[in-house]
Amino acid sequence: MLFLFSVLFKNKVNILVATFSIPKIIQMISNMLSFRERLLKNLEKVEDSNIRQLNPDKTDDEIEDVLFQRYQNEINSIGKLKRSIEKSHQSASYRFIPQFHFELPRNTDGLAQKLREEARTLFLQKRSKELLDNNELKMLWSLLEKHHSPPLMGEEQYINYENYCKVATIAGEKFKRYLTASTFARLLVSSSYPGKISVMSLFNYAMRKVWLQQTRIGLSLYDYTGQGYLHESDLESYILELIPTFPQLEGLEKSFHSFYVCTTVRKFFFFLDPLRTGRIRIRDILTCSFLDDLLELRDEEIPKDAQEMNWFSAPSALSVYGHYLNLDKDHNGMLSKKELIGYGSGTLTPIFLDRVFAECLTYDGEMDYKTYLDFVLALENRSEPQSLHYLFRILDVEHKGYLTAFTLNYFFKGIQDEISAHRAEPVNFADVKDEIFDMVKPADPSRITLKDLINSGHGETVVSILIEFHKFWAYENREVMVTDTQTSEETHNL
Repeated sequence: MLFLFSVLFKNKVNILVATFSIPKIIQMISNMLSFRERLLKNLEKVEDSNIRQLNPDKTDDEIEDVLFQRYQNEINSIGKLKRSIEKSHQSASYRFIPQFHFELPRNTDGLAQKLREEARTLFLQKRSKELLDNNELKMLWSLLEKHHSPPLMGEEQYINYENYCKVATIAGEKFKRYLTASTFARLLVSSSYPGKISVMSLFNYAMRKVWLQQTRIGLSLYDYTGQGYLHESDLESYILELIPTFPQLEGLEKSFHSFYVCTTVRKFFFFLDPLRTGRIRIRDILTCSFLDDLLELRDEEIPKDAQEMNWFSAPSALSVYGHYLNLDKDHNGMLSKKELIGYGSGTLTPIFLDRVFAECLTYDGEMDYKTYLDFVLALENRSEPQSLHYLFRILDVEHKGYLTAFTLNYFFKGIQDEISAHRAEPVNFADVKDEIFDMVKPADPSRITLKDLINSGHGETVVSILIEFHKFWAYENREVMVTDTQTSEETHNL
């Protein structure tokens, strides 16, 4: 009887599938499942006598177990059928909602990873072929010169929209992405000639766009996951392969290349990854000015003062590393707190340095070159939000996300100790605290957050007078120094 019911039930479901929609079938099956108790009673009534005849030696409990097992199997078959229909209903929905998330291949799936890598390489090669090469850029310049719209304004050529469209048509399909109507409109906003744009501005725009796309493709080759990010090792590989293409780095010894790469990469990550996620977006690399400074090293000749101002130049990198070696008195390749106190003017307070070694990554209480680079970048760029974020983390002794009068006093004690050591006139902390709060003007008058510090525009001053005696003394005597400067200028003029 149970087998007959099962066959009838399955046949009925097949008829339902052929007749009704999926949601209707699911509803019908739900109604069928509501009859579970009635089914159990019917099974017990119909099958009880047959089971007793086939199993005369079984007790009532054993017969009950047999009935329960049959009932359980029947319920499971109905549940599986329902889940199967629901799954087919969900699969049908994908015909209308496309899949938008694709998981990355696992590390163990070498074939899938290789396939993904090859596909990305082919895609990037295709995008690279769509860019203008040098000959095509020369052709574009020739067409723009030929179709410029007279008269000339001085020596500069201009072109109107009609001739602009002619150039786009003559140049061909490959140039149309650079010569769009929106491009003309954007350049027209900054044009000094109504209805026309500068030929030079247009050509520079095209060159800049080609350069950005070339650079993006070059960086994307090192983005092995294809997610638009570069990890530290990825950017290191990219810069290491760039070194031979820079004439300005020809004099660097190969033994210094690893230190140069480390020096270069740290600036990118310090400013573009202040939250220390371990990766930076390719888009951020392209939009910041660092890449321009780095690729400036392709020029054959760069003025000496420009090289000194460029963090990525050979003289700058050698200078930073040289200072590190000079501080390393015991020549173990690491800096202790006692050695780091000689940094800069040598007046960083011991209290501040204690906090630096407490918050930053160290090895057996000593700082390596990578951590030192972050420290240097923070102190040399104190007005930048990323530097203030770094320094605020050190100043936030209680890890509350804000600075209070207690915190300010904690660090100012180091300044007061230096004042006493120099036998200078003591400074009242209450006056300094009031000045700091007046400068920052925090939203909450009892605490200073990082946002308050950045928005005030005085973050560099506030931090400096708390951590470095030399900077505090310059701030405290700023009026006297201004007066002396003015007097000196007047004397010079006389």
